[in-house]
Formats: sequence, C-alpha cells, structure tokens
Amino acid sequence: MLRAPRGTHDILPADQPTRRRIVVTAQRLAERAGYRGVEPPTFEQADLFIRGVGEGTDIVEKEMYIFEDRGGDRLALRPEGTASVCRAYLEHGMANELQPIKLHYHLPIFRYERPQAGRFRQHTQFGIEAIGVRDAALDAEVIEVAWRIPEALGLERLTLLVNSIGDAEDRRAYVPMLRDHFRLNLDNLCTDCQNRFERAPLRLLDCKQERCRPFRDGAPLISEHLRPESSAYYDELKLTLTSIDIPFEERPTLVRGLDYYTHTVFEIEPPASGSQVTLIAGGRYDGLIEELGGPATPGMGFGMGIERMALALETQSLESIPMPPPTVVLVHLGGAPRRAAVQIASSLRREGISATLVFGDRSLKAQLRHANRTGARVAVILGERELEQGVATIRDLVGSEQREVPIDRVVTELTASNLYTEDQPID
Repeated sequence: MLRAPRGTHDILPADQPTRRRIVVTAQRLAERAGYRGVEPPTFEQADLFIRGVGEGTDIVEKEMYIFEDRGGDRLALRPEGTASVCRAYLEHGMANELQPIKLHYHLPIFRYERPQAGRFRQHTQFGIEAIGVRDAALDAEVIEVAWRIPEALGLERLTLLVNSIGDAEDRRAYVPMLRDHFRLNLDNLCTDCQNRFERAPLRLLDCKQERCRPFRDGAPLISEHLRPESSAYYDELKLTLTSIDIPFEERPTLVRGLDYYTHTVFEIEPPASGSQVTLIAGGRYDGLIEELGGPATPGMGFGMGIERMALALETQSLESIPMPPPTVVLVHLGGAPRRAAVQIASSLRREGISATLVFGDRSLKAQLRHANRTGARVAVILGERELEQGVATIRDLVGSEQREVPIDRVVTELTASNLYTEDQPID
C-alpha cells in the first residue's frame, strides 16, 4: 500500500483546529506590529540558498532537496524562509519603500534530515522579517512578537535565550582564539565538529553531541570579545527587552546554524529543553542581502515551526477545541425533497449557520441516526408529504422535540434561534 514518504505526514481534519489557532494567533500578533503577508514560491534557484544560507552549512551540504528541471535550471525546494523573502525584497525594489519592510509568512519548508518528534522533512513555518533598518529596538520588537505567540496560546514556563555573536569584524579577532581552544581536542570531537572547525567554528559551541559538550568548558566567549559598539548594541537590546517585561536569559554559547546571522540571536524553548524542541529561533542578518548581490542592508527575523508548537500545546494539554459539528442536518427522502433540502442548506450557510445534508439513498431512520452521530443540534426533515403541505419538520436532536413550520420560514426560524453562526467565536 502506498504511504506518505518518510519524514512527511498527513495533516488530518483532527489536526486542523490547533494548527489554525497557532497560525491565526501568530498572524494577528504580527499584524498588530505592522507586519504584512508575503508568500514566495516553494522552489527557488538553488544558488539562492547556497549563497545565502552558506555553502558549508548542514542545510546546504546535507539537507536541501536539489533538482534539475526540464529546462536545465538547478532548483531547490525551500529549506528556510529568510533567503526567499530577502530575494523578493531585492527583486521587487522594496528598498525604495518606507523602511523597514516588515513581512510575515506561513510556508512549507523542506529538509532532508532524520525524522523525529517535532522534526519532519516537510514541515510548516511561520516567520517574520524586518528589513532595511538596524536598531536594537527593532530587534526587541521581533523578539517580542515571537514571545507573545506562545504566551497568547497559553504555554507556560518558556525560556527566552539571547546572545550576541557580533559581526564579521568582531569574529575576525575572536575565531582564532576559539580554534586554539578546540584544536587541542580536535581528534576527540564528532565528525561534524571536525568539519566545522575550519568552515563554521562558532557552531562548535552549539553541538548537541554528548561527546563534544565537555570540550566547550573554558572556551572563550564571544560576548567577552565584542568591540565596544557591538557590546553597546547588545546592552541596548537587553535594556529594551527588560523595559517591556520580556524575561530572558543570556546564553553565551548560543549561535545559529546559518552563516548569515550577525549580532542578535535568540531562541525560545519549552520546559523540556533539548536539541529538537526549540519553538522559535532567529536573529539579525545584516550581511545576507549583500551576499545575494544587493547593497548592504540590515535585517532581523525569526522562524517558528507549526508542528513543534502544536506538540508543545499537546504536551501542556492546550490543544484547541475541535471544529464544531454541523449545526443543522437536512434529512430528506430523495427527489424533490432532496432538491428542497439542498436549497435550505445553501440558504442557511449564507446566513452563517453550519448546515449539511445526509447524502445517498437511505431510509429516514438511517438518516436520523446519521444526523445524531454528527453531533448536530437540529435536523430538518423533508419528505413528499411535507412538500405537498408546504411544511418542514424541525427536530431538536438534543431534546427530541419537533415542530412543523412552513418551508419558506425554515431559514428565518433557525436564523432567529440561538444557533451558532460565524459571527460568534468558535473557541
């Protein structure tokens, strides 16, 4: 039997309420801060990610889905959102608009990696990007939007970790000291860290392999080797976060796995912290657009995995209320009654009342049994007798009471009753 490919999963109807709640909450909070929606294509020129994310990163070396199309172009399924949004910023001349450009997105992401809890080869990411201005207050705004999302969803005991990794000039002086520290134990490090030693030494601080963790002890910290201007920027960020009551912890070993990050980096973790449970992560990327061929342009953003957030809600027993059942089920005996039932259902939906039919040729008893099983509150029954008399039977499926009303009054009666409509909140 054919099955979904390894590392992917079907998002079933039962999953939708929680996912919708997460996305709607994130979008609303982002839009309150002035972020507008953007949706780049699912695949891009592979070179966009090779240049933007970094040729030596795990994403490019191990995880990207790269293919050649029929025209010979080398393309890649999107492994992250920031590079695509920055490409769109450049391509559509957004630098000529009022800065910063503030965007949010909700996109599928593709990475070939080992599937595990909260990590899939296709997952969904919500993110925001603020491009065009370098300001610690903007960094704080991005972090605040990130913090408010799980807070609004009801998650508790979260930890916000922050750090500064400086810029290229800061790292020019710092990286040789970091290499000197790890060089003594290079043969004892995992294969990935041995490869990172030359091409991505900062990531030696963030390796999740148990065998590598002891060698981080005593490593020089970049926060202690920032230039005065970089240190002042980081201090201003921390003061701003404190002023808006965002609790945070400094983690001097925090780095991100993408080459484009500079200065501010952050992660938000639930109580069961670990390598695969970071809910939201991001930072500043002041050199990315320049790497893509544009002018030097600062940027700041984050990404949030929808699947990981849903898992965190489940862990804290905060899943969303399921979608409500249909309010009205139309029960009919085929032919003309069926057509009348279709018309009534259509009219009820236009009035904001959830309504559906029992489909197929079934007995009245079977249809009523079906209506009860849906969880509907009301059944509207139409048969030949009812049509001849110009009436319909409205049965209360909760209290078992029923009454006959003129067919042309069914919609008015049900609309005037205390039934759910879309103008009322679902949750």
